[in-house]
Amino acid sequence: MAAKKILLLTGDFAEDYETMVPFQALQMVGHTVHAACPGKKKGDKVRTAIHDFEGDQTYSEKPGHLFSLNVDFSEVRVADYDALVVAGGRAPEYLRLNPEVIALVRSFAQSDKPIAAVCHGAQLLAAADVIRGKRVSAYPACAPEVRMAGGDYADIEVDQAVTDGKLVTAPAWPAHPQWLGQFLKVLGTEIAL
Repeated sequence: MAAKKILLLTGDFAEDYETMVPFQALQMVGHTVHAACPGKKKGDKVRTAIHDFEGDQTYSEKPGHLFSLNVDFSEVRVADYDALVVAGGRAPEYLRLNPEVIALVRSFAQSDKPIAAVCHGAQLLAAADVIRGKRVSAYPACAPEVRMAGGDYADIEVDQAVTDGKLVTAPAWPAHPQWLGQFLKVLGTEIAL
């Protein structure tokens, strides 16, 4: 397996697990992962939030960890990366308002590079208009946005994921084993035990 260089796009109040776990797991299997946030530089931190499912109508939110970025957003070039990961949580709702972020996501899609998004990450994919005709999972509250963007919303269990071509999506962090497993397959990553 050739190691891949992956961009993790995150921001303030991204979901803690949906940022930390892929960042660490993808490195664990030998990939290089750069975490970037618009307006931030290498060494800056973003605040994360912990979202949990406690029987309410939606998730609860608690303060998460401070997550250190390891690359300047201004230095990110799509040509330097093999794939993109979009963290969920509340970050995508404001990341989708940034024209540079929209252009970046579109460029990954137009370059036919693997993209993995979890939870509210679909909001960013919808805003970038890269899910038309694709089967996409997301946090259920994002289903209308997926459909309005021309995607086929995959209403799957919270611990499942769906792959459509080079796009891998999941509803929330409980899907990490399925979501990351499917993403590794799209990346061509083989793990020998």
